[in-house]
Amino acid sequence: MLRVALAQINPTLGAFENNQKRMQGFLELAQKQEADLIIFPELVICGYPPEDLLYQEQFFKDNQSALKNFAKNVTGITAVVGFVDQDAKGHLYNAAALIAEGKVQGVYHKHCLPNYGVFDEKRYFKIGTQNLMFGIGDTCAAVNICEDIWDDKGPWNEQIKAGAKLIINISASPYEMQKLDDRKKMLKRCAGLGAHVCYVNLVGGQDELVFDGNSMVMDSQGKTIAQARSFEEDLLVVDVKVPAVRKLPVKAVKSFNKINLKKKVTLSKCVIAKVDPIAEVYKALVLGTRDYVHKSGFKKVVIGISGGIDSALVACIACDALGQDNVVGISMPSRFNSDETKSDARTLAHHLKMNFKQISIERVVGAFDTILDNDFYKMPKGLAEENIQARIRGNILMAFSNKFGWLVLTTGNKSEMGVGYCTLYGDMCGGYAVIKDVPKILVFKLARYCNSQTLRIPQSIIDRPPSAELRPNQKDQDSLPPYDVLDAIMEQYVEQHQSYKNIIKKFDPEIVKQVIRLIDRSEYKRRQAPPGIKITSRAFGKDWRLPITNGFDHHFE
Repeated sequence: MLRVALAQINPTLGAFENNQKRMQGFLELAQKQEADLIIFPELVICGYPPEDLLYQEQFFKDNQSALKNFAKNVTGITAVVGFVDQDAKGHLYNAAALIAEGKVQGVYHKHCLPNYGVFDEKRYFKIGTQNLMFGIGDTCAAVNICEDIWDDKGPWNEQIKAGAKLIINISASPYEMQKLDDRKKMLKRCAGLGAHVCYVNLVGGQDELVFDGNSMVMDSQGKTIAQARSFEEDLLVVDVKVPAVRKLPVKAVKSFNKINLKKKVTLSKCVIAKVDPIAEVYKALVLGTRDYVHKSGFKKVVIGISGGIDSALVACIACDALGQDNVVGISMPSRFNSDETKSDARTLAHHLKMNFKQISIERVVGAFDTILDNDFYKMPKGLAEENIQARIRGNILMAFSNKFGWLVLTTGNKSEMGVGYCTLYGDMCGGYAVIKDVPKILVFKLARYCNSQTLRIPQSIIDRPPSAELRPNQKDQDSLPPYDVLDAIMEQYVEQHQSYKNIIKKFDPEIVKQVIRLIDRSEYKRRQAPPGIKITSRAFGKDWRLPITNGFDHHFE
């Protein structure tokens, strides 16, 4: 029997002293619970992904120092820790350190470097070629890192065939909807070869990525016997019945002792909680917002509250992430805003107990009309005048941000950002786009989830047809297909890489043509949008790299 502690922690990228202290706290807890082995996530020493910080020599040195300082305290227990390693030629490696008896006993370099979607590891790291296997008590364990276990031909195959009975995978696997099920299916392959698996994932937000934790232990039958909490730091301590081995493989590091199980404290029963998919998305958005705001050095945020569903949802997320005292909502009505939306904005703020201000933009709009009258005289009012209103609101929000040090949260959703139904330097301005990767139909589902226990978002906001309210009687559907159709086409084109010819098998060709053209032509806007939380398999940003200027022909028929 082996007592294993899975240390699922939330590091801050580059905050080496803070990360080391966090790790030390988890190490002490594991030692008190008499664990034999404690496992930390991928690149936990520095945070993930470090990106071009890896080109800073001091960054690497601080990473090495933090690892060395942490190792001194690893006594009476064995630890596996993710860090950045370097060889004699100066090549960097995504690495795992095996630590025992106060020092590093062995190092593993990641074999399979992901270079797709949000991952760009081949830009920074060299490919590892050696395995790391070691004895722990009377069994044999092997270490690999994240993508190593996703790859069908990854090192886990060789490790199990060489005699490993426990596969340790340290990961920094970002959240996206339904990914947990994919992880479990992937881990079961090790069970198919007769090995137990300890999978340890990061938790926390880093720019547009959110790591959901959900670290787990899976037995050799493919059953998940214990699972850490989602979207929270956790120390999961589990007694694992790992088969003994007669002798270690030739390539294994020496064997490390374990504590006599008879002397150990009793563990509480591990409970694997099922999470509603919509609740899971909401928790990801809350964690991503909290960590982006706090890790960026902000305390308060400011949001333009329109009386619409998008800003209402962002306000709920912000209040849950930061506390209502740290959220300021500003309503900025013009002559086109109805009494209903102005009232709903105020009611929303009352329900959430957040700070609220109302600032009319009518005088500022009038000043623009006067300034531009000579050049716009007798021309029909249209998009230019509508966008002026949005940009006035953006200026007001940024003024409050500059004056008081509040971060502006942008409220546009994925459907709008996808087709460019948003205004540069207007409703797109801000520091963080909370629902940038949330399609409109999912926005409605999340809003209903917010109201599932207590009324937070006025029902009239959810029921009212969406409108930008920049001209009389304006509705989103005047310019766009119905959102259920738009979102379905966008999912096929953006997330599933489907071609026009495939998409028109299910949808009207003219609507598909319209949507694809709008998506392609709006890339210049999206490049200027704030970062936002990734929750789908392909978010706009690093996942989506469309050239702004191109002459590609979709061969619309």
